[in-house]
Amino acid sequence: MRDQNLSGNRKTLFLRACRSEPVDRVPVWIMRQAGRYLPEYRAVREKHAFLEICKTPELAVEVSLQPYRTLGVDAVIVFSDILIPAAAMGMELELTEAGPVLASPIGDATQVNALREFDPEEETGFAAEAIRRICRAVGPEVPVIAFAAAPWTLACYMVEGHAKNGFPRAKQMLYQEPRLMRTLLEKIARVTAGYLKAQIAAGATAVQLFDTWAGELGRRDYEDFALPTTQLLTAELNAGPAPVILYTKASGHLMRSVAQAGADVLSVDWRTDLAELRRQLGPVALQGNVDPCVLLGPEAGIRRAAQEAINKTGGVGHILNLGHGILPSTPVENARAFVHAGQAVSVSARMSVGQGV
Repeated sequence: MRDQNLSGNRKTLFLRACRSEPVDRVPVWIMRQAGRYLPEYRAVREKHAFLEICKTPELAVEVSLQPYRTLGVDAVIVFSDILIPAAAMGMELELTEAGPVLASPIGDATQVNALREFDPEEETGFAAEAIRRICRAVGPEVPVIAFAAAPWTLACYMVEGHAKNGFPRAKQMLYQEPRLMRTLLEKIARVTAGYLKAQIAAGATAVQLFDTWAGELGRRDYEDFALPTTQLLTAELNAGPAPVILYTKASGHLMRSVAQAGADVLSVDWRTDLAELRRQLGPVALQGNVDPCVLLGPEAGIRRAAQEAINKTGGVGHILNLGHGILPSTPVENARAFVHAGQAVSVSARMSVGQGV
């Protein structure tokens, strides 16, 4: 039988993992867990546009809770989009068949100066309200996660206008107008801090920063541009009670620098070996990092991948997750198998036979 003094409820379990405290099992959730692989989400999308769901609290709550009900995940992440703050800063956000587009991308100092430092309750109060309603729905024993883009990743979209391989316009600004890029990054950091603080005040247990495009930078550029403004943002957030999770993709060459960003938990993709990362960085809390494509395969492989990820860390200071968002073609039963496989692994039992790091 599990020691309930170690795990307690889901929120206690999650917070203990963030602090690298002893647990009897790892908490499990899935990035993009509210999404197109769920039939009930697709049913909502048949009637409502994506941004309408984000900006309508009752709809955002419904789709946020769907994976909690269907999969039994250990945390609920609010349904939203990382470009919401860019729209609140004054950029026009459109959703096209090819994906989200920010009209009139940032290209000069006039546009950067025109970006608004908005009041989060007035401009994005729907996000905080969704958090409040989710907290009421799940009660005090389930963690609720708010999220936003880290400054560099949001800047990539704001300068490029949309996702593009390599983000050449963003890099061009970085190299040709480094002072302007730093000004933009600092403005994003301060605005994002206020945006997330409002959601923490509304009841969010933790926040996740997505620096998905950090891996596009070499180490020196990351340390000169992305890192200082991520540190600025985490310093603002770490003044409060909510742990900060920082996700970076394809960032193995940056991890010693990413570890200096001030986050409580580092979330990494499947390219990074968790055991090696723990050896490099010491007892840092980690999140991840099963390849999402594993969930397209047989259940035995899913269970094995979950077990192997936990073995890499010994289960201590580890939140089991995928290394990127769940794919829309993932069978629901496979997502459920991943969650249940992680929840079934007893950390104390495994460590007693010498497994883990």
